[in-house]
Amino acid sequence: MQYYTYILTCSDGTFYTGYTNNLEKRINTHNRGRGSKYTRSRRPVQLSYYKVFETKHDAMSWEAIIKNQMNHNQKQELIEKNKVDYYNETNHQ
Repeated sequence: MQYYTYILTCSDGTFYTGYTNNLEKRINTHNRGRGSKYTRSRRPVQLSYYKVFETKHDAMSWEAIIKNQMNHNQKQELIEKNKVDYYNETNHQ
């Protein structure tokens, strides 16, 4: 099983970071207003960054680093350096 750490860009320009084992489902859940209290009032959200891990522990550890050690500008730099299109890469068009 794969795990993902992801960053969403919210409609107000803020970032939300999380982890999941089903990225597409989790983004859809956020956009339905059921993903987290934070994103509920900041929809729609857009996937801006993700990284794949083989263990839940590793995904959660990277999530914690992003949340606790990076400011908004550092998160923006991470997003810019790692631009990818999840939906095209996985044929979810």
